[in-house]
Amino acid sequence: MKKFDKERVLLAVAGPVIALAVAFVLSAIVLVASGKNPVEPFAVMFEQAGFSDIQVLIINQASMYYIAALAVAIGFRMNLFNIGVDGQYQLAAMTAAVVGAHADLPAALQVPLLLLTAVLTGAFWSGIAGVLKVTRGVSEVVATIMLNAIATSVIAYMWLPDVFGVKVGNNNTTGEMHESGWIPGIDLGAAGEIYGLVLLAVLLGIGYWVVLNRTRFGFDLRASGASSTAAAASGVDPGRMVLTAMLLSGGIAGLAGLPILLGDTHTYSLNFPTGIGFLGIGIALLGRNSPVGIAFASLLWAWLDKASPELDFHGYDKEIAVIMQGLIVLSVVVSYEAVREWGLRRQQRRVGAELAAGHVLGAHNNTTKEVAGR
Repeated sequence: MKKFDKERVLLAVAGPVIALAVAFVLSAIVLVASGKNPVEPFAVMFEQAGFSDIQVLIINQASMYYIAALAVAIGFRMNLFNIGVDGQYQLAAMTAAVVGAHADLPAALQVPLLLLTAVLTGAFWSGIAGVLKVTRGVSEVVATIMLNAIATSVIAYMWLPDVFGVKVGNNNTTGEMHESGWIPGIDLGAAGEIYGLVLLAVLLGIGYWVVLNRTRFGFDLRASGASSTAAAASGVDPGRMVLTAMLLSGGIAGLAGLPILLGDTHTYSLNFPTGIGFLGIGIALLGRNSPVGIAFASLLWAWLDKASPELDFHGYDKEIAVIMQGLIVLSVVVSYEAVREWGLRRQQRRVGAELAAGHVLGAHNNTTKEVAGR
């Protein structure tokens, strides 16, 4: 491997490693400050990762985190901050649940219908922010934040009994979906069942890498994110790329809630997971927008979620895991900036050394020519 390639790999790995190390150290400091053992909570959570039932829970949870993080990463690659993934996936899951409860087609048609419903709903909701940015210059951050609030109100309206809501005790639901829309999982016996749409998350990750790194569209997307003016000079329409990126981001975000919807709950209720879109931001940052990096970050986040409840039985607050997640996000920002500065300094030193070497070589050649001329 060339020296330059080794440096690129080192820079890519250094950020996440430093972020995790700093987060663990700061979490330990918090534990010491509260008079607790700084090592035992981590040992307890690492032990949980060895149980097969916890592993199944981690994989299932990670699949949703992964899809949400991919949606965020697409925006990041275009230099867009789609903070509305949370509203997009919740509204998409609600819409898919309503369609699944009222449409009863054969499974070969029902499942694609539900997937398409979720994709179109998420794309439509994010597309509003995209259109506002392209036509009126409205920041996508502001627009998507407001759309998150509107999505919450739309969901509350759809839960009304005279709209699509079905009251089950004190819980608001959309009613149970028809079985033709259920997606069977991978049965592991006593360990539980892995959601069938975990495979969809894998396929999305592969598609994300192929499109961004092996297609003209992916090159245009990355070029527009790096410099819209340079991309425009090469014939790329920046406005079209912004809108396309937002539509793609929202479409993938719409799928984030389907693994659990079609594989477990089969209804959208008050108990449906929330906040996945916001967690996807931290996961995408930790994974550096790489499909493999995001996969590891998703598993890490899911492990913190599913292993932390055991802390209650050992005299520790499970909120330690939440503190660690927050510290990871902060550490990511700081460590990536530190690594970037370090990389720039190394690059400057390397260029300086090459220029100096070229200057010395040029002087030597000139001297040789002078001697030969005599």
